[in-house]
Amino acid sequence: MKTTKYNVPVEATLEVIGGKWKVVILCLLKEENKRFSELQRAMPAITKKMLSQQLKELENDGIINRKVFDEVPPKVQYSLSEEGESLREILNLMCAWGARKIDD
Repeated sequence: MKTTKYNVPVEATLEVIGGKWKVVILCLLKEENKRFSELQRAMPAITKKMLSQQLKELENDGIINRKVFDEVPPKVQYSLSEEGESLREILNLMCAWGARKIDD
C-alpha cells in the first residue's frame, strides 16, 4: 500500500485515473467488457504501447480486471473491477458533461 501524503483528496484519485487515456478507457469499459483490439479501435489516436501501459497500470491499481481465456489465438478481455465499479457514478457524470460540451 502506498504511503503517499496527499494535500487534497482529489490527488489520490488523479494518481490512479489521471492522464489523457485512463478515463477514456474506463468510460468504454463501464459500457461493456472489451478486448484490447476493441479498445484500440474505439481510441484510434492511442498507440498499442500506450494502451498496454495504461491497462497494466489500471490493473495494478485494482481498477480493472484482465481475464485471459484458454484459447488459440489467446483472448484477453478487460472489465471494471469492483473498485472500478465504484467509479461508475463519476464516470457517468464526466461522460454526460462531455456530451453536453460536444453539443455546445
